[in-house]
Amino acid sequence: MAFDKTIGLAAVAICLAAAGCSAESEAPAASQEQVARACSAIEDTPVQLEGGTFAMGQAEVYPEEGPVRQTTVDAFWIDPHEVTNRQFAQFVDATDYVTLAEKPVDPAAFGVPEAQIPPELLLPGSAVFTPPERPSNSYSDWWKYVPGANWKRPYGPNGPEAKGDEPVVHLGWDDMQAYARWKGGRMPTEAEWEYAASAGQPATTDQPEEANSWQGVFPAVNQETDGFKGIAPVGCYAPNSNGLYDMVGNVWEVTADLFRPGHDPADTDNPRGPSENQAYDPLNPGYPSRVMKGGSYLCAPNYCQRYRPAARQGRDPGMGASNVGFRLAYDTPPA
Repeated sequence: MAFDKTIGLAAVAICLAAAGCSAESEAPAASQEQVARACSAIEDTPVQLEGGTFAMGQAEVYPEEGPVRQTTVDAFWIDPHEVTNRQFAQFVDATDYVTLAEKPVDPAAFGVPEAQIPPELLLPGSAVFTPPERPSNSYSDWWKYVPGANWKRPYGPNGPEAKGDEPVVHLGWDDMQAYARWKGGRMPTEAEWEYAASAGQPATTDQPEEANSWQGVFPAVNQETDGFKGIAPVGCYAPNSNGLYDMVGNVWEVTADLFRPGHDPADTDNPRGPSENQAYDPLNPGYPSRVMKGGSYLCAPNYCQRYRPAARQGRDPGMGASNVGFRLAYDTPPA
């Protein structure tokens, strides 16, 4: 089944029906200034991981992350950091690729007469986190569809240009797959990703110090005690013992597996997740979602305790967001 951006707008259509979301033509102001951390230049060379068996999942935080199961994966290679804007720009320069967020929206995606759709929602764009002026428990108060937001302009046409050493965002599944084919890699399975991220360490619920997450009361108070209000460049936080950076925090990372709540206790040998017919995302019913891992800079103790290797959520494949990226895995040493 092929996915495109129109599928990703199903959630926007729901918001429209409930009059609960809006679009903005101007990007929110975003401070990306480093305050307290030195960010080192790091290599792009993938890291080789020997296969092994580990305890996959976590039972005490969110129900969709369990049950814990002993899971085995074969050896593979994986990128040491999230794919950056610099790397994605090399791909675009070589192929003239145009991402989903840079293309107009099909009005049929909304399921309502075109006359009822605000014109700005049909413009090329993507979902951008916009801090609300007051505390709120409704995600529609901090997620806005911003025309002109894409990987080149993460905060919209009036915001700053993408920085080369920051993770690329605002990509759909097809965009990630296109990059993977060009690079000679693939999306990691959820099991491979979690094996690489956990690095033999026991599961914890603590907010990590060596990860870009939200300090303060989400979504209204961001204390920025780690030096970043938004996305951080790769290399600002210490790697795990596998030599991998930002496996938790910074941006969510999409994996190859389709999503459904919980793990199959019997599927423990190089699991590949559910089939398309078995996939189900209660937050996006009707469309198969992909598993994303590791949380993002928006995760805080009071809202999203997903700055952990076992954390998982479904990701709509047809639309990007300002806090979602990816990294690649490889079956053979990449050229």
